[in-house]
Amino acid sequence: MDADSFRDDLRAAHQTELSRLGSSKAVYALTGGEMEGDAVRTGTARELHALAPVLNEWAEDAQGEHADLFDAAADFAATYADNFDSEAASGDDTAATDVVADSLAPVDPADRQAAMTAAFLVLEEIAGQLVGFFVGDADRKSADEFREFRAELGDYRDDAAELLADHAEDEADWEAARAAGADVVAGAYDWYVDTLEAMGVEPKNVC
Repeated sequence: MDADSFRDDLRAAHQTELSRLGSSKAVYALTGGEMEGDAVRTGTARELHALAPVLNEWAEDAQGEHADLFDAAADFAATYADNFDSEAASGDDTAATDVVADSLAPVDPADRQAAMTAAFLVLEEIAGQLVGFFVGDADRKSADEFREFRAELGDYRDDAAELLADHAEDEADWEAARAAGADVVAGAYDWYVDTLEAMGVEPKNVC
């Protein structure tokens, strides 16, 4: 297996979850039901503010190219968090859950490349819908900003998958990677379902 195959397997195995995470209902969950531009920016920033410190901790625990990747991804998340909404702290609501940050925090070091691949895949799916939101809102500047954000998510997703492929030695390693990726997608889907149900919205229909 290689990086491309791993990404393809993740998509194929979790097609339903990813399609729903890339739906307008995911935006509704991200914004707490406030479907307007400022809420989209704040909701995205809140997730990134939660994600950056997790990746920073990973970087501190890692060495070499692994540390470099996690450190760069943490800087990416922190920079966009500040650009979208610097005051959207992740911990204001202790009952709230994060899209991927909660699932990433406990991941074992050996599984972190796979988990990061899955997390950035999930965020890329959501970002595609966010681009569409701003296109529909006739906000060209924000649409371009989120389009660039989505492209960079894809780059980091690919970098994590490539690093995984460089170090996976046998089928057991790939099986562990698939399991780690599945856990992250499942965690994101739990966020989607739990958040919408708490808002009184049926989560299962794809928009």
